Amino acid sequence: MDNVYAIIPVSKFKNAKTRLSPFLSEDEREQLLKVMLKDVTDTLKKYVDKIFIISRDEDVLSYAQSLDLDTILEDENSNLNKALTQAMKFVKGKVRKVLIVPSDVPLIGKTNVGMLIDASRNLDFIIVPSKGGGTNMILTKPMAIHTKFEGFSYNEHLKVAERKKLNPQVHDSFFMALDVNTAEDLGEIMIHGDKTHTKQYLKELKVNVESFRGSERLKVTRE
Repeated sequence: MDNVYAIIPVSKFKNAKTRLSPFLSEDEREQLLKVMLKDVTDTLKKYVDKIFIISRDEDVLSYAQSLDLDTILEDENSNLNKALTQAMKFVKGKVRKVLIVPSDVPLIGKTNVGMLIDASRNLDFIIVPSKGGGTNMILTKPMAIHTKFEGFSYNEHLKVAERKKLNPQVHDSFFMALDVNTAEDLGEIMIHGDKTHTKQYLKELKVNVESFRGSERLKVTRE
């Protein structure tokens, strides 16, 4: 039995990240998703036995295979939590722990993933919160809980883990909390994302960032 598999749910590349549409074109947003997924999986390949991408989008699955990742075709009439249940059922009995993470956390390499995986040998449930009350990583046994992604999932996951007596352990990481949804998030990548594919791509798009004292902390522009 292997030690850890990563499970990454990925929605369609096309017309994704619509909150970035005033700043990036559809094709640029699609390429952004691809380079972020590559950053996530390049990091995880150093620490896990296999990486499974689950998606209904054939373009996503084809791209994942080009990165030498395992793929699962998501069931029809599914949703995020059902997809994760499907993936966990698929790997149950083959692996001791699963690491569930989104595809849009390109600074994951700045987080000590190896430490979390080492800690999971003695801990039942490790959770990393995201900005805005969400969840950006769960590390636990397959099917230990039914996931509650969407909305304020961090508190929901804690409640479920506590009810299951899993003694949830919280790892608070700025880098893992940063999932990319807004232009300001892109600015954070420009500041902190050295040696990532994502920052390199944003540089190719001539994205610039400067400190700002207005309604947002960062002013993000394009040349």
